[in-house]
Amino acid sequence: MEQVQNDTESTLKLTQKDYLLVTLIGVSFALFSIPILKNLELSFVKLSVGFAITLVVFFAFFANFALWIASIIGRKVPVVFQFAKFGASGAFNTFFDWGILNLLIAATGVAGGIGFAIFKAISFSFATVSSYFWNKYWTFESKKETSAKEVTQFIVISTIGVVINVGLASLIVTIFASDDLLAQKRLANIAAATATIISLLWNFVGYKLWVFKK
Repeated sequence: MEQVQNDTESTLKLTQKDYLLVTLIGVSFALFSIPILKNLELSFVKLSVGFAITLVVFFAFFANFALWIASIIGRKVPVVFQFAKFGASGAFNTFFDWGILNLLIAATGVAGGIGFAIFKAISFSFATVSSYFWNKYWTFESKKETSAKEVTQFIVISTIGVVINVGLASLIVTIFASDDLLAQKRLANIAAATATIISLLWNFVGYKLWVFKK
């Protein structure tokens, strides 16, 4: 019991490692957003080196500030700090997912139909592998050695997450299909965002209560 309490307390302390990782997340978040913004072709966004630098600085600062606030709240409600770390790593993996998706769309000009479903499955699969390492070693700080059982449990939860993510995103794209390529690109990102939120909640509960349970 004492060991469990000590492990719990250690996950609530904001460390230099946390600041370093969340800064990496903020920078990556900014960089991954560039191909997304390029595909969206928003009239009020002018992509440039200066804009990219501004994004990097802003998100690096915001990520650190948000995690610091969460650590303060987490002193009273521990799950808040852990969920904040999960959310930060989730943001990294989400924009990793979206970044790959938009690169594939930009490279092929395909943003709907079976092509979109394939691209979404590819991008989400890469993000899922990344998610395992972020959640095991940072969010939940699992002390257990990696085992076939743990990996299998992670795959089960993540696979259901993939079904939810890809299925919901593809359903939205299909229902609101458009012949306009720009509209398709924007709809693809709206669909991706909606599917990500739902699958994110599913994954957190599954990882915490089953995969990385202490």
